Amino acid sequence: MRILVIGGGRFAGRHFVELALGKHQVTILNRGKSSLPAPAGVEEVHGDRETDLELVAGREWDAVVDMCGYVPRGVGISCEALASAKTYLFISTISVYVDSDSRIDEDSARETLADPSTETVDGETYGGLKALCEDVVVDAFGPRALIVRPGMIVGPLDPTDRLTWWVARAAEGGRMPAIGSADSPMQYIDARDLAAWMLHALEAGISGVFNLTGKPTTLGATLLAAGDAEVLYLSASEAQARGVEPSAFAWTTPEGRESIWDVDISRALSSGLALRPIEETVRDTVAWQRSRVGHEWKAGLSPEQEKALLA
Repeated sequence: MRILVIGGGRFAGRHFVELALGKHQVTILNRGKSSLPAPAGVEEVHGDRETDLELVAGREWDAVVDMCGYVPRGVGISCEALASAKTYLFISTISVYVDSDSRIDEDSARETLADPSTETVDGETYGGLKALCEDVVVDAFGPRALIVRPGMIVGPLDPTDRLTWWVARAAEGGRMPAIGSADSPMQYIDARDLAAWMLHALEAGISGVFNLTGKPTTLGATLLAAGDAEVLYLSASEAQARGVEPSAFAWTTPEGRESIWDVDISRALSSGLALRPIEETVRDTVAWQRSRVGHEWKAGLSPEQEKALLA
């Protein structure tokens, strides 16, 4: 296959490119500003997805993989320019769903925006904008559209540190704080498993809408997989009383979004999704983190915050 990846220089996109390389002809379109160097054998085209698509639009593509579409206008530009592609795979998010008391599946209600014309991407608009982007892709490609809604993506190469700090810290041992309890629900997917299913779906000609996250687990199981740290579990109010906002804990559930930890993935499982054990994800993430000499954390607690919470 001839695959064009829009984005693809980081994290899940990088894992996908490395998996596809050797089996398929892979081209990456990105700005080259925050990406890892492209692997040998990959064609890398530097350009903006909204203004430079003429660099790749005149070619035949078996699949377009859109890793970085956030506003419907921009996604519409790529859909129009690449309309001849046989499949358009759009990476969306489970944040498109409205919170629900029942388990979320692919037919659950999605977020809507009071102002659908907004292009401000923040915590309030992210899910609604992604839902609108999905509609643009489906309108343009119909049965050739593949909409992937990942949950929390974790594992090696994660640039956000949102889980990496916690498992790396747990691997150090000793006493550490956490918000919630050992039974607090979590549901996430290893970026490598996400990438593998994406490639499988393209090779198998799969289309439609799929939730792509892991099997439900717990905070306690995740931290235990990293090591035998003694975890002091605190409530959000207890953390705030010690001067630490709950937002410092990357996995804390935003108010009104509790159902993101209970997403039905049976459709993806029946379509070939294979999930590695969380112990493998955690172990590999910790090993990768230890290879990053001099890394400055983007998430997690400072020593002062840990001290305040453990006092």
